[in-house]
Amino acid sequence: MKEIKITSVLQVYDSLDELPQDIQELMHQSMEIRDKAYAPYSEFWVGAALLMENGEVVLGNNQENACYPSGLCAERTAIYYAGANFPGIPILKMALCAKSLKYQLVTPTPPCGACRQAIAEYEVKQEAPIEIYFMGETGKVVKSSSLSNLLPLIFDNSYL
Repeated sequence: MKEIKITSVLQVYDSLDELPQDIQELMHQSMEIRDKAYAPYSEFWVGAALLMENGEVVLGNNQENACYPSGLCAERTAIYYAGANFPGIPILKMALCAKSLKYQLVTPTPPCGACRQAIAEYEVKQEAPIEIYFMGETGKVVKSSSLSNLLPLIFDNSYL
C-alpha cells in the first residue's frame, strides 16, 4: 500500500475590503445578481460573476424548480452561458457569494460538487486555471488560484 497526501492552498481575506479593486467590483456584481436569484424553496441565494479574457463579465444566479433536479446553480448558469456566448474565450476569474433568507451566512461558501466538476471541465478545456473567490453574505473571502485546490482529483476527458 502507498499513501498519497493531497494538499490545497487557499488564501483567506478577512473582508471584501482587503481584495484587489477589480475583485471587489466582480464580487459586488455577484452580490447584485445573487439578489435576483429564484430560490423560493431553499431560500438560499447564490450569485456568480465570471471575468472573461475579453473583458466581458458573465453573471448567473441559482434557479430553483419544484422538481428539484431541474434547477441549476449560479456557477453552472454563468459558466454555461459563457461557454454558449463566448466559445473559446477563457474564464479568468470567478466571484461567488451566497446568502440565506433564514439566517445570516458568514461562512465562505464554495461551489457544490456538480459545479466543481463543471468548472473543472472549463479549466481543462481552456488549459488555464480559473481564480475562484467565494464568500457568504458578509465576512471572510476565500481565494483558490485554481479549481484543483477545491477538487484535486478531477474526472476529465482523459478517462474516457
